[in-house]
This record gives sequence, C-alpha cells and structure tokens, in this order.
Amino acid sequence: MTFYYGVFLLFIMSLVACSTNAPNRDSEQKRNEHLPAQADSSNGALNQVTFSQVMELSSKADTSEKIAYGENSLQYGHLYLPANVKGAEDVEKAPLVIFVHGGCWLNAYGVGHSVGLSQALAKEGYAVWSIEYRRTGDAGGGWPGSLNDVLKGVSFAQTFKEYPIDLNNVVLVGHSAGGHLALLASAEQRHVFKGGARLKGVIGLAAIVDVVGYSQGQNSCQAATSTFFTGSAEQKMKAYKLATPTNYTLPAETLLLQGTADEIVEVSEAQKSGLEYLIVEKAGHFDWIHPETNAYQAFLAALKQQVEE
Repeated sequence: MTFYYGVFLLFIMSLVACSTNAPNRDSEQKRNEHLPAQADSSNGALNQVTFSQVMELSSKADTSEKIAYGENSLQYGHLYLPANVKGAEDVEKAPLVIFVHGGCWLNAYGVGHSVGLSQALAKEGYAVWSIEYRRTGDAGGGWPGSLNDVLKGVSFAQTFKEYPIDLNNVVLVGHSAGGHLALLASAEQRHVFKGGARLKGVIGLAAIVDVVGYSQGQNSCQAATSTFFTGSAEQKMKAYKLATPTNYTLPAETLLLQGTADEIVEVSEAQKSGLEYLIVEKAGHFDWIHPETNAYQAFLAALKQQVEE
C-alpha cells in the first residue's frame, strides 16, 4: 500500500501541478493527504466552480443510451461508451464507472447535471453507467427507497455483457448525497454483484458519511437530511444507524475525495470518517463533477489507480 500511494501522489502531482505535505498516518496506517491546488497560473484548471457552470456543460448533446433498470419511470440510467469501442470488434474492453449523482437526495436535482462528467469520463476511455433513482419528493423515494433504487441500478450493470465493457473492472463513484448512497451500496453485506461483475473499489466525491452529524448542520442540504429520513436522528435512530456507511464493511479500496472550499459538505466528513481520504486545497463542492478543475484531475488519478490495481 505504501507503493500504491507513492505512485498515486506522483501521478496526481504531475496532473494537478501541486505540492504535497507528508502523509499523515493514523494507527491503522491510513493515508490522508492534502493536495494544494494551483488554480490558474500553473495549469489553467478551475477551482470552486458553480452549479450553473456544471449545468452549462451538461446542457450539451447527450451521447448516452438510456436504459431502464426497473419498472418505475425514474428507474433508469444512461450508459456512455468510449468512442473507440462503439461498434468495434476485438477491442480492449473498457473499465466501468457506475456513477450515483448527488443533490441533497432531493428530486429537484436529477441525473441530468452529471452529463458533462459522464461524457468527459467516456473520452478518457471509461464506460459510464450513470444512475437515476427516486429521491425525496418522489413516490417511493427517500429512505430507504432511494438506496433500494441505487442497489438495483448498480446490480443491473451485470447485464451489460453484450457491450465492450470489462465487468471485472468496476468502480462505484458517487457525489455528495450520491456519494453517501454509493458507499452504502458498496458494502460487502449488500452483495450487489452475485458473480457477474467485480467491484474494484468505491470513490466518494464530497460524500456525506456521518448522516447524524450532517443532519445537525444549518445549510440547505444539511436541512434536507431530516426530510430524506422523514424525521430527525433522535426520532429515527434506527434509520440513521442503518444509513451510516461506516457501520458496514466497505471495500478495501474505498477513498473519499474532499475539497477545503466545500461549503455544502465540510471537509470534516472525510477527516472524521476513519476511511482513507485525500483533500484538494481550494476545491469546491461541484469541482469534482466539472472536468476542467483541479479536483477532477485528482479524481481521474484516483480512478486510474483503482482500475489498474
């Protein structure tokens, strides 16, 4: 694992053009790094992009195939394939990224805002299965319906055997509230893949981990937590416990990526999780899903490391 992170950090440094502090290793030998980003002068990459900037990218023509994974109108996903494998024979199969979008678990924010990210990943050579699911405000959404949809959508990836996709090389990724659901879905106890695919790892992008602590915050997304659970942590103790990812056995290759300028999910979500994490200085909440940012380059490096393990 020391070699893993040594190569990992060198790769990120070459992409993000940043300096690193020495590793801070806790008693379990976890690697937790701060990566200062250089926004404009070094590589021209962006920091602290807005949701509007993300939507501008996602407003472009969608190149995906829409596929239903269930009977409900919101149980579907978009499958993106790299251009070099579409319609081609005898090509190397692409690793698969299963992506769970965020949005405070609310139905006001759908899978559409992740189009730019998915298309960028496809250009990097990844197949992407971007899942829509019922959220707070949708019939059947909220807890535990949203997670059940995500579990069903993730498991559905096993059916992609006719596509040029390497189902033995799958990484589950989620952003924000979607990161929370992705972490839960990755737990060994869930058994989302029953032999038809292999989950190599999971990456949480500004993921919500401590739902109890998060619900006690004051921003609008934190305030939406009790609506997702239809009650406070005191009122729904069992639900909050079941919805805490760290109460489960997560994959060995689990990584949280967080930015210091995130005003929606504080950096402490990663720092106090007990999971391996990496921090990009000056990165905001939406930087992870915008392909022109420093944070996105750090994400690409982490993703590359997981698929090559």
